[in-house]
Amino acid sequence: MSDEEPADIVHTLPLDDWHRERGARMVPFAGYQMPIQYEGIMPEHLWTRENAGLFDVSHMGQLLLSGDGLDDALEAVLPGDVKGLTEGRQRYSLLLDDNGGILDDLMFSRFPDGIYMVVNGATKWDDIAHLHEALPEEININHLDERALIALQGPKAVDSLQRLAPGVEKLVFMTCGKFDLAGTEAWVSRSGYTGEDGYEISIDAEEAERVADLLCAEPEVKPIGLGARDSLRLEAGLPLYGHDLDTDIDPAIAGLGFAIPKRRRTDGGFPGAATVVKHLAEGAPTKRVGLKLAGRQPAREGAEIYAGDTLVGKVTSGGFSPSLQAPIAMGYIAAAHAATDTALQIDVRGKRLDATVVPMPFVPHRYVRGS
Repeated sequence: MSDEEPADIVHTLPLDDWHRERGARMVPFAGYQMPIQYEGIMPEHLWTRENAGLFDVSHMGQLLLSGDGLDDALEAVLPGDVKGLTEGRQRYSLLLDDNGGILDDLMFSRFPDGIYMVVNGATKWDDIAHLHEALPEEININHLDERALIALQGPKAVDSLQRLAPGVEKLVFMTCGKFDLAGTEAWVSRSGYTGEDGYEISIDAEEAERVADLLCAEPEVKPIGLGARDSLRLEAGLPLYGHDLDTDIDPAIAGLGFAIPKRRRTDGGFPGAATVVKHLAEGAPTKRVGLKLAGRQPAREGAEIYAGDTLVGKVTSGGFSPSLQAPIAMGYIAAAHAATDTALQIDVRGKRLDATVVPMPFVPHRYVRGS
């Protein structure tokens, strides 16, 4: 399997024909043709909030890392607690550069045969190259490009999936395992990026159409496009790499300090530790905040944020919230203006819109957590 991205190629997903047969509008994203919507972003968004939506996220990079000394090697690359991760558990973490800037955000899980990692589609080739360079030769990095990845999200996801993969209902948020899903081995985690309860399901790409058909035959499930995935994650206050996260942002600025446990803050030993730990302890100069706008006109990525006549920040994600029926945004502003209820203005095409700093998530998370 190659770890180099072929130049000037737009890839297709294992479910490409399946999406088109169901009327999906396909657009290029992260080097792939992906379904942005089927019947429309608004109804797909609301269906997922109330039922269960099937998302194709096979563009993301699935990696399996193994070898002697794996935990120590990964803790030199990630700021998370790898050593404390037990089998069947999953954690959110980050790849950082030497200044603490975010190269990517990711999920990693403990499997019996190593660490399973899911990285963003737009950055996966750079991530693989970075890991090859940063990790010792003893560590094997297997790019699982023969596997598809689908996400089943929404309050009724458990109802539909447990009929096809008995036992998945016993998982709680950020736990995982291998299950028989209608005759195929599925790697299932109870996680996702919508703020809803749900699952991410890794299967052999050759089984993707059959499994997607089975899931969408369940009364709770409809296929959902990339557009609703974006509006759902914005309502959930979840940052998107390349928009809300990049190498100019460190975990403290991004409000992701939860991904760096006390032991790692004390011991350091990860890229950019000095900067990140200082910002976590003393406060970062800028902060990621939620913004609720007056009226109904949304502010989009790049819109400037003002306190009076002073430019204090910029919107990184914004849109109209289908659940709240109001415009919302997230962005970075100077820490002095980041307190909840601070009144600001956002410049949208030369017009100043009133906005207020609000807590995130905009819509409460509904993860099913263990006791």
